[in-house]
Amino acid sequence: MREAAVLIGTDKLAAPAREGWQACLQLEYAFAGARTTLTRRAHAGPLTVQKSLFPEGPDVCHTLILHPPGGIAGNDTLAVDLKLNDGAKVLITMPGATKWYRTADTPATQKLNARVGMGATLEWLPPETIVFDRAAVRMQTSIDLRGGNYIGWEVLCLGRTASGETYDAGDIRQTTEISVAGELVWSERCRLHGGSRLLAAPAGLNGAPVSAILLAAGQTVAPELVAKCRAIRFDGPARSGITAMPNIFVARYLGHSSEQAKCYFIDLWRLLRPQFTGRDAVTPRIWTT
Repeated sequence: MREAAVLIGTDKLAAPAREGWQACLQLEYAFAGARTTLTRRAHAGPLTVQKSLFPEGPDVCHTLILHPPGGIAGNDTLAVDLKLNDGAKVLITMPGATKWYRTADTPATQKLNARVGMGATLEWLPPETIVFDRAAVRMQTSIDLRGGNYIGWEVLCLGRTASGETYDAGDIRQTTEISVAGELVWSERCRLHGGSRLLAAPAGLNGAPVSAILLAAGQTVAPELVAKCRAIRFDGPARSGITAMPNIFVARYLGHSSEQAKCYFIDLWRLLRPQFTGRDAVTPRIWTT
């Protein structure tokens, strides 16, 4: 098991609760006749599938998930449960950034649980996540690979930097776990407290409002492919790092631009995807609209 932990700040938010959105989306995919099909779709609350597309042929299903309110506020709960049966290949993204609003009450929660069957591949490629100042965030991701593969990323932006906002107060807690054939190969716990001195310290985020992670699991990436990934360069003061271990590949970004982080991860995805899916990268249409 590989485990990483980040703890920044220890203060807690306490305020009266509001009645929030309770939303759940359950999706199941099957592969038959050289085609991946969304065979089951159930939802409650404002979380649904906008569209399923097949821009690279019938064997890979691109799915757009939509959260109509456009943002997550205190006491909201969003849960996505995915089941990919053997052989299914699924790419999931969203039409816009996830926004976590300022709150004076209880935290909001977002959960992703996925079970990926033999020979199946899940690509979870969302836009950036923007955390407003004073937001209270809980994010939980659990990926269970049963002979399948996973590529996913998270681009986290602290504050609305375009309008000069910084993350001066609030609380973000993230949990990510990935299991391969019943073995926990990645477990990460992260806590970011708004206004903490460590957000600006070299040992913390070094003043960078954008931090991001890409995880690819289910296969061991060959050294020559790791070298190609490490050869990717970008301009500016941003930093990146790559670690490759058995059944898990990790890339991180720390900088000032969510667009730069996404472009970096897309470049990595283009290199990694042929190994994990057996196919060259095909850009989701929503990314160009």
